Amino acid sequence: MEIRPILSSLMRNKTGPILVALQVALSLAILANALHIVSERRAAAARPSGIADEQAVFAINASHLRSDGPEQELATLDREIALLRAVPGVVSAANVGQLPMSNSGWNTSVAIDRKQIKESTGASTYMTADSLVQTWGLKLVEGRDFVPGEFQNVTLGSREVPHAAIVTRALAAKLWPGQPGSGKTLFIGMGEDAMAIPVVGVVERLQDHGARIDERGEFSIILPMREYGANGGATYTMRAAPGQRDRVIRDAEDALRKASSDPVIFNTRTIDDLREARYRADVALSWTLVVVSLLLLLITAGGIVGMASLWVNQRRKQIGVRRALGAKKTDILRYFILENLLITSTGVFGGVLLGVGLNQLLVTRLEMARLPLGYLVAGALVLWALGILAAYGPAWRAASISPALATRSA
Repeated sequence: MEIRPILSSLMRNKTGPILVALQVALSLAILANALHIVSERRAAAARPSGIADEQAVFAINASHLRSDGPEQELATLDREIALLRAVPGVVSAANVGQLPMSNSGWNTSVAIDRKQIKESTGASTYMTADSLVQTWGLKLVEGRDFVPGEFQNVTLGSREVPHAAIVTRALAAKLWPGQPGSGKTLFIGMGEDAMAIPVVGVVERLQDHGARIDERGEFSIILPMREYGANGGATYTMRAAPGQRDRVIRDAEDALRKASSDPVIFNTRTIDDLREARYRADVALSWTLVVVSLLLLLITAGGIVGMASLWVNQRRKQIGVRRALGAKKTDILRYFILENLLITSTGVFGGVLLGVGLNQLLVTRLEMARLPLGYLVAGALVLWALGILAAYGPAWRAASISPALATRSA
């Protein structure tokens, strides 16, 4: 068996094998965690927002260069939403306070009992004077949509209590585990001043405005309220007929512009735009980690090739003697491959421990998910295969050394 002489040889020359094993261990620890992060970020960027057809939905923020009184502003909101619904190709339109994945909006404290001294959680709050279930194609899994009598127009800063609320399934499961959310009462705020609101429906999902990656990213509430009196412009969201979004955007802006007696500033964004902007940093991080992982693999492969080549040059005489005594090329090849495999395996086992430790640090400090075992197994297989491939060239050159040439050059 060749393992004993290989181990004996490695013990006499420890520095090179130790350095390569350390390089393999570091590569495995970084590679497994990097690929785990890439997988998480990619999965997060591909999450459904809750909007049924994101390619058909867009939003227009219209700001007028004038100061209106509250009543005049409310009349403008009613007139503009009517104009937008009349644009050919508009399937549905709604006035809304914020958009999913927009990184702009607000959360509110939510509780299930007025006597609580600590909130149950926070939730992203969507306020609308229209049906977001219709406009965004949200999927109702419990209860119903708002009815006309539940919608309210309230002045900015008013303490009016909403008549109803629709929550996401994730939020309902958080507040009332194992129970239906429809028919329950939630409280916005804390203590005696908390607003008690009946939950009339539950939608499958609606990402919050920040699209957080953890479970809170789908904690959302829809309230049938429209605030006015801020003179900060209005946001209208629309769903266009299939394939007509770009044309509808142009026509909608033209309709608002022509109907206004003063200049209007538009900020139009599609849901695709919001998704791309929200996850731009995550996608960039993913590509950076992929490039770093590939560079690590190349450096590790280079280290293995360099070490194997050095050992072949140092052992030319021994190789020649073994060939002269009858050793076949496959024997020499197997010897060097097995030697490299032992070194790589030592690095892999060390890398598994190091990878788990690194992940524990990321979980503790950055609240990341725990590293699944599969990433370590996949990384180990990649490095074992890389070690064999990297050592094959120098090992084949060693096996091809002529006995006469090896002994003459020793």
